[in-house]
Amino acid sequence: MVQYAVAQKDGDWTVFKDGEPVAGGLSRSAAVQMAQDLAFEAEARGEVVELLTQGYYGELSRRLTGSADG
Repeated sequence: MVQYAVAQKDGDWTVFKDGEPVAGGLSRSAAVQMAQDLAFEAEARGEVVELLTQGYYGELSRRLTGSADG
């Protein structure tokens, strides 16, 4: 399984992969789009994907996609 997350860090939005930052200094919409694109690519490779997205007020949404069968 691969995990992508979008969270606010130091006032900017950052995309994380498995807990490590991969891009920062983004607008929230750009960060969400990047994370969705990365998740789509991972799903296409047959990976199970967990996508976590922080909202403007700190709420967290979670989406689990893909198939363990590959």
